[in-house]
Amino acid sequence: MEGDIHTILDFVTLAATLWVIYMMKFKLKSSFMADLDSMHYWYLIVPCAVAAFLIHPSTAHNFFFRVLWAFCVYMESISVLPQLRLMQNVQIIEPFTAHYVFALGVARFLGCAHWINQVYDTSGAYLYLAGRGYFWIPMVFLAEIVQTFILADFCYYYIKSVVSGQLLVRLPQPV
Repeated sequence: MEGDIHTILDFVTLAATLWVIYMMKFKLKSSFMADLDSMHYWYLIVPCAVAAFLIHPSTAHNFFFRVLWAFCVYMESISVLPQLRLMQNVQIIEPFTAHYVFALGVARFLGCAHWINQVYDTSGAYLYLAGRGYFWIPMVFLAEIVQTFILADFCYYYIKSVVSGQLLVRLPQPV
C-alpha cells in the first residue's frame, strides 16, 4: 500500500508541476520579470551533478539511472532557491505564490519528519541499510534537511504575514 500511495502522490505532484510550468510559459508569460531573476542555474546544477556521480544508491539498476536518481534528489532539495531569490528581489509576494511556496515548505517539513521518524524507529540503523551504500541514505536525509531549512525562512515570513492579517507577504531586503 505504501508504494501505491507514493506513486499516486508522485503523479499528482508531477501533474501539478506540469500545470504550473504550462501557466508560466503560456498564460502568465507577460508577468515574468527577467531583470529580477538573477540566479545562475549552473551554480545549482553542477554541484548536484558532481554529488550524484560520487554518492548514489547501490541498487541493481543501471549506473546512469542510479546517478540520475541521486541527481533528482539533490536538485529537488535546492530547486526552490531560484524562486526564493526572485521573491526576495521582488520583496512582496502575491497570495497565490505565497500559499504555494508555504505548501512546499509544509510538504518538505513532513518529508523531513518522515525521515527522522524512520531513523528514530530503527535506532539509527536506517541510515546504514545493508546493500544501499553507506553514504546514500545519509545524503538523502541531509537533502531533506537542507530543503526544509531553505523553506523555513520563507514559512516564517508567511506565518508572520498571516498572523498580522496582511494579504501580501513582505520579505526583508537581500543583503
